Amino acid sequence: MYDFKLKNLNAHEVNELLPPNLIMLGYRGSVAHGTHVMPDDPAGIDDKDLMGVFVAPLDHYIGFGMHDHHEKFIKEWDAVSYEVRKMFRLLLKCNPNVMSLLYLPENLFVYKSELAELLIKNRSIFVSKQAYHSFSGYAHSQLKRMISGDFAGYMGEKRKRLVEQFGFDCKNGAHLIRLLRMGIEFLTDGELHVVREDAKQLIDIKKGRWALEHIKEESDRLFKLAELAYVNSKLPDRPDYAAAEKLLMEIIMKFHQLNNTRFAK
Repeated sequence: MYDFKLKNLNAHEVNELLPPNLIMLGYRGSVAHGTHVMPDDPAGIDDKDLMGVFVAPLDHYIGFGMHDHHEKFIKEWDAVSYEVRKMFRLLLKCNPNVMSLLYLPENLFVYKSELAELLIKNRSIFVSKQAYHSFSGYAHSQLKRMISGDFAGYMGEKRKRLVEQFGFDCKNGAHLIRLLRMGIEFLTDGELHVVREDAKQLIDIKKGRWALEHIKEESDRLFKLAELAYVNSKLPDRPDYAAAEKLLMEIIMKFHQLNNTRFAK
């Protein structure tokens, strides 16, 4: 089905990892941010994360079919793909994870169709001050996970040992600081800086080189700056829902080569 390659995966595994009808696929997580720590490092617990967008079969839109998302983990590859309508719902909420896909540099895309280019070209319709609530909300979640002391189900043995060694989850600490900084930047200039200039510092946090109190102090400072950035932000209060709906319909109809007049209101 797909002719691109992923390291250590054969063609069958690539097609098992990913859903059909992809319009875009790119890196997310540590690879996208430039904070990937290799497995042979004592603190290396990162997978290779991918995110895709696909258009579902027609029965999803005009019948009883349900094709909401696709998640699969094979070897070191962890892929999640969202049906385009669900993707739009997340984008309209300024979800940090999915917003990042629209701001990736070219070299971090595995696959990108003309419909993906159309979506990226119109990414400004999703920009709004709601980013404050989404980025800060995700950051609060990372803070809670970092200090909970619980071994969550997603943790492998290596990550559990690192939590025991440092007394907190360093990876969550790095996510916490990154999310707050990205949110502040976005509220200030309306751009999402996915590839991090502060990558070295974030890697230091992941490797346990920052004390827990240092992370807490920095996050307290950043939470306050995020609130200030929200108050002073020149971004629109809400995304452009009408433009988003029009774009969504255009992508689905072009993919399925449907006549727009059939759906005219």
